[in-house]
Order: sequence, then C-alpha cells, then structure tokens
Amino acid sequence: ASNPVGSYFQWYPESIEKVTGKWIKHKDFWLNRTALLFQLKYKDKTDFELLKSYIEKHKHQDEFFIRKAIGWALRQHAKYDPIAVKTYVKTASLKPLSTKEALKSL
Repeated sequence: ASNPVGSYFQWYPESIEKVTGKWIKHKDFWLNRTALLFQLKYKDKTDFELLKSYIEKHKHQDEFFIRKAIGWALRQHAKYDPIAVKTYVKTASLKPLSTKEALKSL
C-alpha cells in the first residue's frame, strides 16, 4: 500500500481525498487498510488530520489487519511527531492491538 499507492498520491496529491475517501468507506477491508497505510513513507509530510479522520472511521473494527494497520500508521508518524501521536492515542479509545503497535517505539 505504501509503495505504489503512496507514490501515486505524491505525484497526484489533488486526488488523495477523492480516492482514499471512497476506499475508507468501502466494504472491502483491504481498501480500508490501504487508505490507512498509503502515507507510511511520507515521513514529516503525513497529513495527520486525514489519518486521524480515517482511523476514527475504523478504530472499533475487530478485523486484525485493520487494527494492526492503525497502530502501524501511528507508530510510523510517531517517528516525526511523537507528542501528537501520544496525545491522540491517549484520547482515541483505540483497540488494544492498535494502541500497543502505535506506542511500540515510544
């Protein structure tokens, strides 16, 4: 998700919300997961507000790959903005796996 899709959106940022906005609402959890993870390699350019809005839509899901993706995306962003991630995780009521993964390197 982060390589081809992330690269595509770096070339065409104007299509991010239109496309990933559809994916995050789709019934296919793999598309949901891609919407959560496409920014993994964006480093300090991650749109954290967008990421949080997508997490909010799926934070109560029981699907393992979604819970893991939420934590992974947050852990990656924490490398560049640890305080924001810690603050968000404290108040977001995430599933335990997502929380564990998000805070793993902090």
